[in-house]
Amino acid sequence: MNESGVVGWMILLVGVTSLVLVAERARALYVNYGMNVDEFMSKIQNLVLAKKLDEALLTCAQLDQKPLACAFKTILEKADRDDDTIFQAHDIAMSENIPLYTKRLHYLSMFANVATLMGLLGTIHGLILSFQAVATADPSQKQALLAQGISVSMYTTALGLAVAIPAMVFFSFLTARQNQLLEEMQEKCSKLTELLTSAHIPSLTRQNVYPDHVGSSVTPPNSSTKAS
Repeated sequence: MNESGVVGWMILLVGVTSLVLVAERARALYVNYGMNVDEFMSKIQNLVLAKKLDEALLTCAQLDQKPLACAFKTILEKADRDDDTIFQAHDIAMSENIPLYTKRLHYLSMFANVATLMGLLGTIHGLILSFQAVATADPSQKQALLAQGISVSMYTTALGLAVAIPAMVFFSFLTARQNQLLEEMQEKCSKLTELLTSAHIPSLTRQNVYPDHVGSSVTPPNSSTKAS
């Protein structure tokens, strides 16, 4: 790092930032947002077909950290409305949750390009030092100064590539995971929307929309009570 100079330290800073971004996005895409999509879809589908919208909403509310569950909840809250409203809920759900998958990942590609360009900058800086040594330095120091300029060029180039190559590899893997999650969300939300528009869902009550009231007790009417 001492041989590479200021440019080398700047490349190192870009590398550390890239590692932090990789760790954050990998945790989000593989751990926080990961789930058994087929099992979840099957469970929600069975509840919808059984007209148990309250249980379906409660299941989604329990997984509020998962973007897919949040999207399902947004759509299910409009399950008793007309088809146009359900389709609008689908669009809203997608626009609200897709950014959770895509945010900040594009910066990783930018950091890889910046590291490469900074390595090139360091190479040019080293060559300038070398030419200055050849042109103006004392003959006794010319060889040492020339070697120093060449070392700056090589070290910064190597350091820039050492940061850029892993960043691009991680970017490719994370982009593939991001696209997989996006495709799953689009597919499952479309299937849920189609299921709701083809089913006859009764009007939701306050009890359905707010699952925390599911456990409230309701006193059944007495058999001797006369209907008004």
